Amino acid sequence: MARYTGPQTRIARKFGEAIFGEDKSFEKRNYPPGQHGQAKRRGKKSEYAVQLMEKQKAKYSYGILEKQFRNMYEKAAATKGVTGEVLLQLCEARLDNVVYRMGIAPSRRAARQIVGHRHITVNGEVVNIASYHLKPGDKVAVREKSKSLDAITNSLSNSSHTYEWITWNNELKEGTFVSVPARIQIPENIKEQLIVELYNK
Repeated sequence: MARYTGPQTRIARKFGEAIFGEDKSFEKRNYPPGQHGQAKRRGKKSEYAVQLMEKQKAKYSYGILEKQFRNMYEKAAATKGVTGEVLLQLCEARLDNVVYRMGIAPSRRAARQIVGHRHITVNGEVVNIASYHLKPGDKVAVREKSKSLDAITNSLSNSSHTYEWITWNNELKEGTFVSVPARIQIPENIKEQLIVELYNK
């Protein structure tokens, strides 16, 4: 499936925050891209524009295209619970996201590549589908012959984030998707209710 592969800093500047993680280029120019990026923009954004921007931010943050994101929303809407929260939980349960959260990859884009190149196993079986949906208790590990890859070892050595809903054993290079995270445990700065309102129009 196609993915956005253009400059990430430009997208981060569009939203006014480093949605792809630490970005030195964004820190230097944290204003909108384009000729008039630093100029004050007149007029207030419409309600639709604000909602659309929030949906776009969520899609870019998780690296999901429109059709797949829409399908995830419909699945969230049909699931018991708060639709917006369930939508983010579905995003967090994707294999590429969990590989990123575990520190195996420095970004979700890199995590998709690692998964696609068959370096990751789930419950002992190689899985190369980035959108694979994990269930609580699933074990995610680096494939035995991939444990010495520089890209993976460097990422793990620089990883400092820990999450209550994920465990990681650095010696075994294996972790567990312990539980679906509660909204308060998801660090993304996304106003999911705006996305729900947009799809409900």
